[in-house]
Amino acid sequence: MDAFSFDNLAALAADPVVWAALAALIAMEVVLGIDNLIFISIVTNKLPEHQRARGRRVGIGLALILRLALLGTVAFIVQLTTPVVNLFGHGLSWRDLILIAGGLFLVWKATKEIHHRVDPDPGPDMFDRGGVTATFGSVVVQILILDMVFSVDSIITAVGMTPHIPVMVVAVIVAVIVMLLAANPLANFINANPTVVMLALGFLLMIGMTLIAEGFGAHVSKGYIYSAMAFSTAVEALNLISRRAQRRKARQRSRA
Repeated sequence: MDAFSFDNLAALAADPVVWAALAALIAMEVVLGIDNLIFISIVTNKLPEHQRARGRRVGIGLALILRLALLGTVAFIVQLTTPVVNLFGHGLSWRDLILIAGGLFLVWKATKEIHHRVDPDPGPDMFDRGGVTATFGSVVVQILILDMVFSVDSIITAVGMTPHIPVMVVAVIVAVIVMLLAANPLANFINANPTVVMLALGFLLMIGMTLIAEGFGAHVSKGYIYSAMAFSTAVEALNLISRRAQRRKARQRSRA
């Protein structure tokens, strides 16, 4: 891995191959950040309104700090792909275990939210013990857990795309800035459209299952995942347009 130095940075800046790698890495980091941003939007929308924007900033700030910290130990992060345990004849590395744990957490969280939205008054059960409401601290802890999972996977993917640490740092910072700019509009849009919330929870459920599969060595192409998300989003966009047209027509009839 390249170390930071002025001569090294100047050489990298003059290399068109490095710029191409940077563009590809930024695109990859932004796409991977969508998963994290959806989760942050959903969990922070459970906070009181005056705390939501701060919760998003804290969550995205944690994502940046974790990614930059992990880049500082990139040699150690790469070693996380070495198998450490054997389960049912399949070797699992620390990265696999982190992905599996994160996937299980995401599946549990998405299932819990779907359960509460399908049955808004479920009573005390396995999903709601004591009816505790979301607090700023609990939301930050949940975001931190998923930030760690997505950060480890993001950095390992970045290492596979370029050996240059400065390129990784720039890509991470740009991707986090994009997340920061998109956080409030996305969260407000999700909060204002209940069907979009359910769609987003479905995305989280799918992403959680994908993380578990990846952890057990069953590679699922990100292209399939994001194509499915894009198609579902397009269908939901048509539904939103249709509902707005119906409401506009109903208002016109009421005025007549």
